[in-house]
Amino acid sequence: MKDDEVYLRHVLECIDAIREYTAEGRKAFFTDRRTRKATLRELQELAESTQRLSSTLKEQHPEIPWTGIAGFRNVLVHDYLGLSNERVWTIIGRDLPALRTVIEQMLDELG
Repeated sequence: MKDDEVYLRHVLECIDAIREYTAEGRKAFFTDRRTRKATLRELQELAESTQRLSSTLKEQHPEIPWTGIAGFRNVLVHDYLGLSNERVWTIIGRDLPALRTVIEQMLDELG
């Protein structure tokens, strides 16, 4: 399960980086291309790391929408021109804090 720990820690690093990049708020996110691009890259890495978690660990946490995260990663990588910045901003504000909480719990469970 060492790999799971590595990927979980990477997810937390991505969430923290996104929090840092978007600290100036919605307007900065929508108007600053660098902020948006850096944030999207972190989201892509976050989603990729979740795909590399063991199926056993994922099955223990059905409250996380693993399939949805994987689908979002595919949009980030393959349909980036169709990506809604509004949707991304919502994910940052609504979903990442809750995901962070569960990821921390998962790390605690791994010991």
